[in-house]
Amino acid sequence: MKKLILTFVFALTTIIGFAQNSGTNITVTIDNIKNDNGKVLISLHTTDTFMKGKGLMNAQSEIKDGKITVTFKDVEPGEYALLAVHDENENKRMDFRDNGMPLESYGASNNVMNFGPPQFEDAKFTTADKNLEMNIRF
Repeated sequence: MKKLILTFVFALTTIIGFAQNSGTNITVTIDNIKNDNGKVLISLHTTDTFMKGKGLMNAQSEIKDGKITVTFKDVEPGEYALLAVHDENENKRMDFRDNGMPLESYGASNNVMNFGPPQFEDAKFTTADKNLEMNIRF
């Protein structure tokens, strides 16, 4: 009977151990959105996906009182960057003027605001074993 109970306890702890998440969570807040129109699109990138379309993880959020909060769960340790755009007309992409300047607000991790598009090296951050909280400014 003792062996049966020990076997059951061992199996249960193994299952619980595998069910636990191995990555970290990255919670992103944007609190200076100019209006509640549309949605905010936000994506998590590596150097290979940055500024090349969809990220490794993508999310969108309704805007409430000029603010959104999104959490990327179970992110493996590594170097990443975030990109966000206020998609006011909900066409799932950033819109530009004829001269190439953005019509919609955008931001990147580390709140990089260069002349020209953001660069991965400026926006990158590292995840390890602790959850991260980040604030992006538009």
